[in-house]
Amino acid sequence: MNPLELRGITKRRDGFTLGPLDLVVPRGYVMGFVGANGAGKTTTIKIALGLGRPDGGTVGLLDHARVGVVQDAPAYVGEWSAAEVGRAVGPFYPDWDAAGFAQLLAWAGIDPTKRVKALSRGMGMKLQLAVALSHGAELLILDEPTSGLDPLARSELLDMVAEFMTVESHSVLFSTHITTDLEKIADYITVIDDGRIVASTTCDELVDAYRMVRGAASDLDADLRPLVHGLREHGAGWEGLIATEDTVALGRSAVAEQPSLEEIVVHLAKEHRHV
Repeated sequence: MNPLELRGITKRRDGFTLGPLDLVVPRGYVMGFVGANGAGKTTTIKIALGLGRPDGGTVGLLDHARVGVVQDAPAYVGEWSAAEVGRAVGPFYPDWDAAGFAQLLAWAGIDPTKRVKALSRGMGMKLQLAVALSHGAELLILDEPTSGLDPLARSELLDMVAEFMTVESHSVLFSTHITTDLEKIADYITVIDDGRIVASTTCDELVDAYRMVRGAASDLDADLRPLVHGLREHGAGWEGLIATEDTVALGRSAVAEQPSLEEIVVHLAKEHRHV
């Protein structure tokens, strides 16, 4: 059984419609969940965790004791010290590892006597991750964990996630709008835009499926134009994303290159919003 399966999820609120949406996190893999701010990532995660009720669809999730969650800010009492966080949450988990938690605090460079409210954003993220890694979690759900962090803090947090994934049965749902983080760690990518899934496949397959193309204005004829995702025309010509299989339609002057994950996400989103 996969640790998380969302099937046919819909949610309507304040003029925004999520879905119908399918999202599956395979056991033993990192699923990157990527989209712009406001695309529906956090709403989807809240529904997965039971913090929001969908209007339709089904949610299949591991026992909550086996799920570790990292949100954009710690939900712990601000006056607690980092060590007190462990003593407060530990009794709620049958497999709580107090010694392991203390070791993770040390590894993450968190002073166990420091209060939660005094922690930097990066330290707050790492504290949540230390909690998640100390109670036998099999699935980590990370909601924008690296947003606003400096490069060193981002790298350290990604190292903690990579260490978690050394156990074959572990899985991660990594929600972010920072695609470079996913390029380092994700096995699968699901792209969401304006509440709908735009693409969902392995990271390698997604990158191989498209090419970034730049060409002269004279090459952009009526047959080629519909094949270009996120088309941008400018004085020197045009550029956009094209399915690899459609590059046979390109003229000789066009240049096709392997895209970055960010280029794919941006251009597919542009295409979707103009449909």
